[in-house]
Amino acid sequence: MAFVPIALPDADVQIDPDWLPTAAADVLLSALLGAIAWEVHRIRLFGRLVDSPRRSCWIGDPGTAYTYSGTRFEPQPWPAALMPVRARLCRETGVDFNSVLANCYRDGRDYMGWHSDNERALGRRPVIASLSLGQARRFVFRHRSGSRGKHELMLPNGALLLMAGDTQALYQHTLPATAKPVGARINLTFRRIES
Repeated sequence: MAFVPIALPDADVQIDPDWLPTAAADVLLSALLGAIAWEVHRIRLFGRLVDSPRRSCWIGDPGTAYTYSGTRFEPQPWPAALMPVRARLCRETGVDFNSVLANCYRDGRDYMGWHSDNERALGRRPVIASLSLGQARRFVFRHRSGSRGKHELMLPNGALLLMAGDTQALYQHTLPATAKPVGARINLTFRRIES
């Protein structure tokens, strides 16, 4: 692994922009576009259920249901194409990831709003391994206090972003929409659901 630390005070964030070589990332993107049962999740926003602005799928081992924004998601089985990626991540990080949230951003209009991956089922200081496939997109952090500005980075095809320690407790992150013409992107956020 060739991780580079991201300068966020009191957080533990690292990126390896070339974790998967471009050719391997392209093959995985193509395989997952067809292998995953994509759906539009309904999430609670300001007290009402709305369609999320992207396609998603919750994938995991049996018993790893995930509750997000007031909705419970039962895991879909692991696609064969993800098994070697999962095994490599577990080996290299020392974390036994048992689930992954797959998000498909069809174009620049699809996005992820400000949030933290801080659900109780993830534990107090979760390790999140976020793998980007396809179109490079802008990713932004902001401190929950609002006093430290924002930190932006690009997540290219094949990049792996690791977020650990107090990152989810202290920071929020977003993948903003863009008016620029951009191609499809899949983001895989590997997690460990605590029983």
